[in-house]
Amino acid sequence: SCDIGENCAIHDCANLAHYIIGNRVIMSRIDEMSSSNHAKFGEGVLKEGENESVRIWIDPMNEAGGRSVLPFTDMICADAYLWAVYRDDALLMERLKEITQNNVDPRRGAYGMVGDGSVIKSCQVIKDVLFGPSCYVKGANKLKNLTIKSSDKEPSQIGEGVELVNGIIGYGCHVFYGVKAVRFVLGNNSNLKYGARLIHSILGDNSTISCCEVLNNLVFPGHEQHHNNSFLIATLIMGQSNMAAGATVGSNHNSRGNDGEIIAGRGFWPGLSSTLKHNCRFASYTLLTKGSYPAELNIMLPFAMVLEDHNNDQLHVMPAYYWLYNMYALERNSWKYRTRDKRKTIVQRIETDFLAPDTVAEIVHALALLERWTGKAWYRAQDTGSDQPAAAAQLPSDDQLEAKGRELIVGSPETVNALFVEGEEMERGKRPVRILKVVKAWNAYRQMLAYYGVKSIASYLTEYGIHYAYFNAQVPAKVSLSWVNMGGQLVPEDKVDGLRASIRTGLINSWTEVHEQYDAWWTMYQKDKAENAYEILRFLTGQSVISAELWNSLIEDARKTRAYIEEQVYITKAKDYTNSFRGITYRNDAERDAVLGKVEDNSFIKIANKDTAAFNAMLDAVRG
Repeated sequence: SCDIGENCAIHDCANLAHYIIGNRVIMSRIDEMSSSNHAKFGEGVLKEGENESVRIWIDPMNEAGGRSVLPFTDMICADAYLWAVYRDDALLMERLKEITQNNVDPRRGAYGMVGDGSVIKSCQVIKDVLFGPSCYVKGANKLKNLTIKSSDKEPSQIGEGVELVNGIIGYGCHVFYGVKAVRFVLGNNSNLKYGARLIHSILGDNSTISCCEVLNNLVFPGHEQHHNNSFLIATLIMGQSNMAAGATVGSNHNSRGNDGEIIAGRGFWPGLSSTLKHNCRFASYTLLTKGSYPAELNIMLPFAMVLEDHNNDQLHVMPAYYWLYNMYALERNSWKYRTRDKRKTIVQRIETDFLAPDTVAEIVHALALLERWTGKAWYRAQDTGSDQPAAAAQLPSDDQLEAKGRELIVGSPETVNALFVEGEEMERGKRPVRILKVVKAWNAYRQMLAYYGVKSIASYLTEYGIHYAYFNAQVPAKVSLSWVNMGGQLVPEDKVDGLRASIRTGLINSWTEVHEQYDAWWTMYQKDKAENAYEILRFLTGQSVISAELWNSLIEDARKTRAYIEEQVYITKAKDYTNSFRGITYRNDAERDAVLGKVEDNSFIKIANKDTAAFNAMLDAVRG
């Protein structure tokens, strides 16, 4: 009971039933390939007469199932986030389930399909699978209840030894060499390989997972996890992230059940052999150094390095570490995620710049924390006559503490450097959390904000040919800094709330309409981002209106910051050449340069130089 297209070759297929096979298809050595009368092809829907108990759910972020979502063919990370996070919105949950069910024809008897130009060979069991055009499958053990999206421009490939059950695979994906995946969604242009296990998880576009275990996660686009001894369990990872060998993120539960969670902002990087317990939360671009972290963590300072001080039994946090000491990695990662985005089918829009509305909001909050903790450290030192943390007597209000801390950081940095500045509510434990290089970090954060403000506004003015005076006149009197990372796409929180309301009331009735809303947000993103940047400049300058004169002054500061970035990119990369131990495996510098190349010839350093020239030219064109 099959329909077979033109110019097909079918050999040694023992059982082939209920499939529509396109043109120019090659199929050989398949033990069993059939489609049942209740096939759903990976979607979490029911067919006529089916009981609710057979519906396929995915449990991201929480092993206990409290954030379950229903997979569907066009699901992206933003959809999963909308469904998994806003669990207190009961009507929204009902409507999303209804929309997903109504998205498909409930009648039984759908045939499986093999798209034009596909090749399927040397497979054991294939049941209830849709294969898109130009799909290549070789040596799979078991493929069941799947949609494999593929096209002539973005062919997907399934390789040897894989077992895939209950999933959606995006365009341009590669899954091979012993992968096991159950109840999953794999975004476009992503890879699973070398024995990776992906279970109850949704993995965003442009991601690669190899040799490791990934259970109950929602991972936004641009995630890399390459080593065979890392675990990622019950997390929300907001993309552009990388897990080192031996990293164990979320395997230890601290409750009576397996209901712990970990949330990490963009750029999360747990280092070699770092171990975390549930529950934890990390600001964007947090770097965890090697260590077994014994208690829950709440790292609220972005671009920070977290490290254990075993000698003094302390946790150390260095805010703005990347900006101060590893600019090469920071700049190169943004560039890398842009250039590695090879998607032809783009449903999820992704922000790759490390300075964006999500990170600058965290920086604003971090500045207040640094000021408050500095003020508190100073008052405690006055009370105790010691710079070590002591129990607070009667401390001033938070506003007064922040004012005092700001005064000390600006006017008496040497005093601050002599204080023990203790971070609060950052680790669930009795040992102190010491904040390192407070003055440098505070100044770095403000420099980052100023650079973001000018760059974002200048980019918007340049792209749309708008004069600064016109933009300045139409910016609202107050702009909210509350944004949401919706699967890698950054959106003002009030717009997300508006979408939720539209779904609840029935104004939006399909996932296609939801995705159209994402596209509408993207068309307004540059404007929204520029207004957000203007509000940041208001915060920095204390002025409600950024006059043309002030704008021009900020432009000149941004030029200096761009020069600093270019210089730091070179300096941080040059460390690889000035470190004497880097040269011990080479007979001489000439051999080293033949192997590594010269630092001045580094391709990304050249890109940074070009970016500086382009940035300065853009600033010349947008002066007030």
